[in-house]
Amino acid sequence: MAMLGMAVEEGSAAKRFWIRSRKEAVFAQYTPFVVCLTAGTLETEAFRNYIAQDVHFLKTYAQAYEMAEECADDDDAKAAITDLRKAVLERLKMHNSFVQDSVMQEWGIDPTKEIVPIPATVKYTDFLLATTLGKVEGGKGPGKIVTPFEETKIAAYIVGAMTPCMRLCAFLAKELQVCLQHDANGHPYKKWIENYSSESLEVAAVQIEDLLDKLSVPLTGEELEVIEKLYHQAMKLEIDFFSVQPIGQPAVVPLTNDPANHLVIFSDFDLTCTVVDSSAILAEIAILTAAKTDHSGTDNLNARSFSEMRNSWDSLSRQYTGEYEQCIESLLPKEEAKTFDYEGLCKSLGLLSDFEKQANSRVIESGVLKGTSLDDIKRAGEHLILQDGCTDFFQNVVKKKEKLNMDLHVLSYCWCADLLRSAFSSGCLNYLNIHTNEFNYQESISTGEIVRKMESPMDKVEAFKSILSNLGSNGKHLSVYIGDSVGDLLCLLEADVGIVIGSSTSLRRVGKQFGVSFIPLFPGLVNKQRQINGKDSCIWKGLSGVLYTTSSWSEIEAFILGT
Repeated sequence: MAMLGMAVEEGSAAKRFWIRSRKEAVFAQYTPFVVCLTAGTLETEAFRNYIAQDVHFLKTYAQAYEMAEECADDDDAKAAITDLRKAVLERLKMHNSFVQDSVMQEWGIDPTKEIVPIPATVKYTDFLLATTLGKVEGGKGPGKIVTPFEETKIAAYIVGAMTPCMRLCAFLAKELQVCLQHDANGHPYKKWIENYSSESLEVAAVQIEDLLDKLSVPLTGEELEVIEKLYHQAMKLEIDFFSVQPIGQPAVVPLTNDPANHLVIFSDFDLTCTVVDSSAILAEIAILTAAKTDHSGTDNLNARSFSEMRNSWDSLSRQYTGEYEQCIESLLPKEEAKTFDYEGLCKSLGLLSDFEKQANSRVIESGVLKGTSLDDIKRAGEHLILQDGCTDFFQNVVKKKEKLNMDLHVLSYCWCADLLRSAFSSGCLNYLNIHTNEFNYQESISTGEIVRKMESPMDKVEAFKSILSNLGSNGKHLSVYIGDSVGDLLCLLEADVGIVIGSSTSLRRVGKQFGVSFIPLFPGLVNKQRQINGKDSCIWKGLSGVLYTTSSWSEIEAFILGT
């Protein structure tokens, strides 16, 4: 997705708008319609309905380009709009050829059957036509466009409302084409996808983005804000369009589409949710506390100086990093397993468990965490930076948990649960189930001791299994685990759906040596879609040896919750 944004020059309006919308664009990719289409399992009537809706779109697009061309006062802009309008008309011809094509009739599709636009189509086309008439929030209304500049401004507004559709379609086309290349079987929509995914669509997307930049140059900041609102409104309407396409068949997305399932979502915390590891944050609080003591000149024989604390922590960090790498090397089998070896993995990770517990013992014995105030920890938690999209996902789970029968648990090695609670409290996430270690306090000041509850992969997986077993045997439940490190590996594999976020090389290296497969999330879902038979969409099962990878919380939300 990032590569698409690079097609637009740095600093351009179109680039800024797309970057701010990329997160939302993923939600169109993870709709049941797009997943079924990509898998080649989409029912033919649903495909025909989509083609018919797109025809309604394209006809309105042609009208909008015509109005934009009339409003533009620059010859180059007029020429660019003319070229774009021709591309739309060519796409209409392509659709018509498919409707009349014998292939469509082989699919049992009646090309003469009229299909009316669905409400989502009407919403977008009405929005676009209103924009062509100057009915723009924050802009002048119809009848007040009296100068050539104001007409040019309307041309910019029109193009701003059309650009996200082109960029989103180009993005989806690339994803479709990638999956088609890996489809060994005959894809029923191969010819249409190849036409849809042709280089001309990306060229048209870049062309309209360049045009938007050109038309935006003379505009004021306030007018650019109007265009940005139009861009985001159009993107939302486009995503809504894809999300409501009727498919009439079971789909693997969103994961919440089966209300009979009790969905239990588990997540790690450090570097899964956070940008920085919490151990470093807690140590930094303790070191800064020592610095304050130094500065105040407090005569405390038990207090350690800032330099002593800094040196102690740096030494602990270096020792942990070096010994961790050695531990990982020692637990790897000499040869890569030919099949998934969960039992062997469990035995090897026992070594890592011993290592983690020894490392925590060293931290406690060093006294580096002693003297930290609970208030400072809470303040640090409230300002902790979480991964982009993480808070949004958790908030939406909490909002929908009762309606959709979901639970959310955080399993973490973090030394201090108060840091986690504070990190999530600022996002109105007080109702998360947090399972981690605790600081020991005397009058709200840390003693340096840790109440050790979760230190190792074995501790995590035991907590994971215990939570699921407490649900009882009544009804169905589906478990999802989201993690980023070797410490999460057992839980990731035990879960019905294990999602690896980030790019940990250690996790992948250990997993592969024990026969674990890592598959990018979207292609993995496409493969799962092909496995659905009849009306049974319960195809997820733990200990399959397959984990799904992503770099984005937006993808995780789109997969689990949908739009």
